[in-house]
Amino acid sequence: MGLLRGLRVIEGSAFVAAPLAGMTLAQMGADVIRFDALQGGLDARRWPVTREGRSLYWAGLNKGKRSLAVDLRTPEGRELVAGLICLPGPDCGLFLTNLATSGPLGYEALKARRPDVVVLNLIGNPDGSTAVDFTVNSAVGIPFATGPERAGGTAPVNNALPAWDLTAGMMAALGLLAAERHRRLSGEGQLVRLSLADVAFAMVGALGYVGDAAINGADRPATGNYLYGAFGSEFATRDGRMVYVVAITERMWSELVKATGMAEAMAALATARGLDLARNEGARFAARAEIRSAMAPWFAARTLGEIAAAFAPTGVCWGPYRTTTEMLAQDARVAKNPMFAEIEQPGIGAYPVPGLALQFSASGRDAPRRAPILGEHTDEILETVLGLSAGEIGKLRDRGVVGGPIDLAKVD
Repeated sequence: MGLLRGLRVIEGSAFVAAPLAGMTLAQMGADVIRFDALQGGLDARRWPVTREGRSLYWAGLNKGKRSLAVDLRTPEGRELVAGLICLPGPDCGLFLTNLATSGPLGYEALKARRPDVVVLNLIGNPDGSTAVDFTVNSAVGIPFATGPERAGGTAPVNNALPAWDLTAGMMAALGLLAAERHRRLSGEGQLVRLSLADVAFAMVGALGYVGDAAINGADRPATGNYLYGAFGSEFATRDGRMVYVVAITERMWSELVKATGMAEAMAALATARGLDLARNEGARFAARAEIRSAMAPWFAARTLGEIAAAFAPTGVCWGPYRTTTEMLAQDARVAKNPMFAEIEQPGIGAYPVPGLALQFSASGRDAPRRAPILGEHTDEILETVLGLSAGEIGKLRDRGVVGGPIDLAKVD
């Protein structure tokens, strides 16, 4: 059982950050109840999907939750969800959402029902206007620092990884737990607002981008696959593979130089450039092209397996480039990782599913749990959580207020 067992969180969400926050809490043992429209939420059919149109994305971000399918366009539907959020008890009264909330689901209305309610509202921009990861990322300079080195060119390159969504999801989970702890100590609930844009601005500030612009008037340049500020580069192998090698610390550098037999060549380069390559990581970045050129033949003369064998007894920091399918088939960190388990996801089939990356010595590692079918737990939630009778639930179903289980692949 996870460390958050007994805690109940009601989630109204879509896309990445808020579902990720709820899933993280669920993986730590919280009872996370996600509510969605009867036809599925905004993210119910997001790619990647199976051949039948079932979303692997949705299944991936909603593991371990319970699902309530409800029509929020009806007063009864809104009342059901508000009742769930405001149930009495020290482990209830927690609402996580990135959806627009008003009326019975707005913070003031919920606070009137339960004064110590905690609502974490994830928004796009600080003023409440819409933003998504790509629109935020485009505004903070990262696309201009991404992609190949280019002289005189400023064409932006978008990153495939939704970094701000992922960071915001983790921060939302942390924020909800911090507010819950404050409530336990003080008895006070609160509204917690988290802006996706603020997350991005805060992170580029923490990484020095803001300081570099403010103090030096400098923008981070695009450096291709080089590691900015130290040495890191890709190398081609004899058998057509690619590896990435990093030397940030002095030890990483000395191990790489020794393993590749480059001591003499690097000493000559250091002398010629007047750089301390051994102790100054910035110097390695300045000489990155020469270092890569000198080391490239060593990698080109060896297969990936030979490189792995050569680096195994050393402290070289490196890794092979792999596609996701290659990772799944070849990387022992996945194949032999107890974080993963083969899960049968209804309508999709069996495939490896990750659990929580955190390992708590006090509770052990829980096996991952599959994502629910839309509305799979509707009756269970209405009966065991809200205390409705079978007759009352039947009437709600007859009026189309609630539904499920629903196979979205069969819904137009």
